[in-house]
Amino acid sequence: MTVTLALGTYRCRGVAESAKAAVKADVDWIDTAPNYQQGQAERQLAPILAAYPGIRVSTKAGVFTKARASEAVEAGVLTQEQADRGHSLAPAFLSWQTARSVEDLGRAADIVFLHNPETGHRTSKELEQDLLPAFEALESSCARGVTRGYGVATWSGLHDGLMTIDRLLALAHWAGGPRHHLRTIQLPLSLVQLSPLAEAVRGRGVLVDAHDAGLEVFASAPLHGGELMSIVTPDVAEQLVPGMTPLEAVLGTVASSPGVTRILLSASTPEHWANATAAVSRPIPSPQLRRIVDAFSS
Repeated sequence: MTVTLALGTYRCRGVAESAKAAVKADVDWIDTAPNYQQGQAERQLAPILAAYPGIRVSTKAGVFTKARASEAVEAGVLTQEQADRGHSLAPAFLSWQTARSVEDLGRAADIVFLHNPETGHRTSKELEQDLLPAFEALESSCARGVTRGYGVATWSGLHDGLMTIDRLLALAHWAGGPRHHLRTIQLPLSLVQLSPLAEAVRGRGVLVDAHDAGLEVFASAPLHGGELMSIVTPDVAEQLVPGMTPLEAVLGTVASSPGVTRILLSASTPEHWANATAAVSRPIPSPQLRRIVDAFSS
């Protein structure tokens, strides 16, 4: 499976400048959210998306800024109590927030991710009770052309088993029938957040299940906020796989894992993109991949 790079705007200092650099590096996907950059990320991306209509874009729904919360209360799609939580899967709010993203982006999103839907939920049953009407709202948004598909972007829900691919697909089928629009999952994958990768190299787990279901997998935080570049030194990389650079070890492990289709990076310069492209273009053979995973699992 071919793995491609995408711009993730969560850590970008300048969203528009980073997007321009990504476009010049032939990156064809940008991921953002209404709460990034103090609520300004989508608007900052709008001119780039208008200038380059071939760029695909994903945004999110569920998390919101205080300013957007006030607007939602005024619009009658959130109660003040819901707004104070900073996160909501209320169907009316999701529909409203997704429509607002269209206004801010200047176009429909290719994917709208439910943003950390596990927030505030203690059990799978409790979460699914909120996910089904949320999926129904997103199916309605797809039918209206507000988005072309939807997904789930989670920080911990797929790592800790609160959600599974089978259950997400079942909920999507109930919400939208056999032609539902659940397309993608997004989750952190790195040598720190390793468990899905460790399972995948053994032919099981979330990533394999997603691949078998035809879902795209967006890997977020592959450098773990940059921390891994100080952990995986040249000496460590050489011990893991002779001749491999630290970036090749860190990004290559994620890129070579079964099921991963896109890796989100907050790269901001042509040099960063060139180095990252080179790192993911060298697949790590299965025996060496397992050796790296085993080394960081211990």
